Amino acid sequence: MEFSESLKKNKDFQTVYRKGNSNANRYLVMYVLENHLNKNRLGISVSKKVGNSIVRHHLTRLIRESYRLSEDKFMCGYDIVVIARAGAKERTYWEIESALLHLGRLHKLVRTET
Repeated sequence: MEFSESLKKNKDFQTVYRKGNSNANRYLVMYVLENHLNKNRLGISVSKKVGNSIVRHHLTRLIRESYRLSEDKFMCGYDIVVIARAGAKERTYWEIESALLHLGRLHKLVRTET
């Protein structure tokens, strides 16, 4: 992730949950909070309800890679937490990427191309 870091501390996740805005679709939930930095910080959460550790790790990698490849479309200066829903378990990379960009557009984080 060229322009972004990872959110790692529970305190940071909790701040985004409490103070951020959320939108959801069938596969993902996205919380966004402005961080006043020149970069985004991305946190990914996949619950045990979604599947075993192999499934959870696979989904985490899919979401991270989807974000990494479309990172230049996102505006900078936000903490973003993405939560995978159980419906995302059997989805392909393209479906996850589409869901991520859809949520980015709902939060007005994705730059429109003219």
